[in-house]
Amino acid sequence: MNAIPLSGLARRLVKDALLSEEAAQEAFQSASTEKMPFVSYLISEGLCDSGAIAAAASDEFGAPLFDLVSFNMEMAPKELVDIKLIQQHHTLPLYRRGNRLFIAVSDPTNLRALDEIKFHTGINTDAVLVDEALLSEAIAKYVEANDEPLGGFDDLEDGLDDLDIEAVDEDGGGEAEQGGDIDETPIVRFVNKVLIDAIKSGASDIHFEPYEKSYRVRFRTDGILTEVTRPPMTLSGRLAARLKVMSQMDISERRLPQDGRIKMKLSKKRAIDFRVNTLPTLFGEKVVLRILDPSSAQMGIDALGYEPEQKEMYMHALKQPQGMILVTGPTGSGKTVSLYTGLNILNEPEVNISTAEDPVEINLEGINQCHVNPKVGLTFAEALRSFLRQDPDVIMVGEIRDLETAEISIKAAQTGHMVMSTLHTNSAAETITRLMNMGVPAFNVATSVSLIIAQRLARRLCSECKEPADIPKETLLAEGFTEADLEEATLMKPVGCSKCSSGSKGRVGIYEVVRITDEISRIIMEGGNSIEIGDKARAEGFNDLRRSALMKAAQGLISLEEVNRVTKD
Repeated sequence: MNAIPLSGLARRLVKDALLSEEAAQEAFQSASTEKMPFVSYLISEGLCDSGAIAAAASDEFGAPLFDLVSFNMEMAPKELVDIKLIQQHHTLPLYRRGNRLFIAVSDPTNLRALDEIKFHTGINTDAVLVDEALLSEAIAKYVEANDEPLGGFDDLEDGLDDLDIEAVDEDGGGEAEQGGDIDETPIVRFVNKVLIDAIKSGASDIHFEPYEKSYRVRFRTDGILTEVTRPPMTLSGRLAARLKVMSQMDISERRLPQDGRIKMKLSKKRAIDFRVNTLPTLFGEKVVLRILDPSSAQMGIDALGYEPEQKEMYMHALKQPQGMILVTGPTGSGKTVSLYTGLNILNEPEVNISTAEDPVEINLEGINQCHVNPKVGLTFAEALRSFLRQDPDVIMVGEIRDLETAEISIKAAQTGHMVMSTLHTNSAAETITRLMNMGVPAFNVATSVSLIIAQRLARRLCSECKEPADIPKETLLAEGFTEADLEEATLMKPVGCSKCSSGSKGRVGIYEVVRITDEISRIIMEGGNSIEIGDKARAEGFNDLRRSALMKAAQGLISLEEVNRVTKD
């Protein structure tokens, strides 16, 4: 790592012996890479006490330390500074005096934040020095009070028949005019309430299902389908018609599947998209809505559940000027979020990023997203050819499905581009053999693919009610734990409480991250199969999915039953 000349706060921390020069250099570099404020990185990594940093900053810059504990947050100006700007720069507007806005910061050298807030508000800004730990807490409270992330649901439920819902034109990508005339207030209210309840419960999908003598609605929450209501069977046709009108489909067509999209505005700052598909069944049309929450693409890599060494490998691969990163796993395993997280890390003004997706799930500002449409000849391969004529730096292909797409992706990765894509395989090793089975020469695979991530999503144990699991040592060893694991393991089991669903709340990623080393490349070029590649990867220290899941169980994040559910052969 090249030494960076230390200045400002970093230099003061070294001078006061709060950090070694080497630690300060490394922290500064890592914070820059992960797009985190320097002070926030120090606190999150436990490298320095927030109070000591605040005191050092106060001495270095001659700025008095403001006590956020005694500050009444009700006095903070509302809607003057965009919430995204506050979160991005980790700052907080405190008060305004005339044409001056006073901004709480933990690092007075963060001039870019002050300049950007001044640009957006048109008001001169002054920095107010505060303790980083107190600032993080204050920002969280401010965002919760002002952003309404789930959008004032009590108010929404009072006006269920006039929610701000729009259809989205799948071909043009813009908003479409609503069609049809399904103006039945009870149906409108029922459908809107189902959509709101699904968002509130954290569901990923909603299923409207007609049967011969019944009709049911189910939510998929944390990967598991649960029945939530059984409306009268007589409403089957009207419910399907209402959903089709909302998503700009042809309500007269009941014989063929259709696709559409709905946008629901929950507040001024938050909207949720639904991808809608209808399927003619024996007793009517089944309608499934996939909930597309833009905030899931902004979680940051630390929220995804990578182990430290896995995160380091992913970040290192993203920094490379060329190569191919492949994310693999079954449908619903979180591949899109992993790719979007990587794209967000790479998304800088000087980087040209283009994606080809089927369909585009979440709109990302600053990234050129293309919705493939095979009906008019816009396939993944055709989109890729066009990208290569538009001076790209980073290309994301929604999925490599055929030899033509694979070949163009490989050539792009070999000619100075970073390429990211997905495949539907069960492990990292199988991804290699899948490409070769498609017809890609082994040499091209070995020299272009730089990293493979195989992943699953496991139900995270509820932190409120989980309790220690009493499992015999012999059983744990048979499951794959080592003696060393058991010395520090904290195995837990689900219980269930009012705040969770049967003992689980949310999900966490389970990952197999494999870097293509020289030895693995040699096996690929010699025509080795997935078993040989997998054995070599484990021998080189890359954890497979089973091992990664066991580590999550040892940390008390998931249960042993969940390990077996997501990694069973």
